[in-house]
Amino acid sequence: MAELAESLKVVRDKIAIACSKRPLEYKYFEPRLVAVSKLQPPELILEAYKAGQRHFGENYVNELVEKGNHVQILEKCIDIHWHFIGHLQRNKVNKILNVPNLYIIETVDNEKLALTLNTSWPKFRKYDDLKLKVMVQVNTSNEEDKNGCEMTHVSSLVKYIIDNCKNLEFIGLMTIGMFGYDITKGPNPDFLCLKECKEKVSKELTIDSKKIELSMGMSNDYEHAVELGSTNVRVGSAIFGERPKKGTQ
Repeated sequence: MAELAESLKVVRDKIAIACSKRPLEYKYFEPRLVAVSKLQPPELILEAYKAGQRHFGENYVNELVEKGNHVQILEKCIDIHWHFIGHLQRNKVNKILNVPNLYIIETVDNEKLALTLNTSWPKFRKYDDLKLKVMVQVNTSNEEDKNGCEMTHVSSLVKYIIDNCKNLEFIGLMTIGMFGYDITKGPNPDFLCLKECKEKVSKELTIDSKKIELSMGMSNDYEHAVELGSTNVRVGSAIFGERPKKGTQ
């Protein structure tokens, strides 16, 4: 398991180096590393936590429910923070909100889902004033098989959440983007699009741009994402190694 701790250190070091290359406008924050533990066994989550990792991301509702309620994780990972980073159907909302230590839903992409989360959250939160953190997922690549709201609808969805979902706290925007982009061709257009969405939301809704996070960047491009201003990178295989196939873990 020493390999996992070393992999975590390598990723953190690379993030630090990428941070040093950022424009001065991004120096006010340090990117958050989310270890994507999708399809990984609980034992590796325990090891990563022991090595200092606190934020973990899961793509599947049932898998997060299982891991979030795992006896050893509950016992040994007191301040673990779970990020849900997969597609969320409204009929699964109650299952996900009941997960201990749920930190954020990064994939809100329509008003109906936002409203369902807003209505259901009071039944699960520990404190009356505790809002559920959410991000709006944007389909920056315009791929039909990708989830996320259209770029032209981002401001209206954020406005809807702020105006109508008092139990939710909008904290930023998220994109998956097109896989395998070659950065030798220049800055990733998906990342640039998300930055444009951020500035548009900031301007149209009068929100300080520093209060709008950007969740972008994965194992193959997280350093590039950090240099472009990502506040939240989602890294899986670079930490845990090759992901097991679904149903084999």
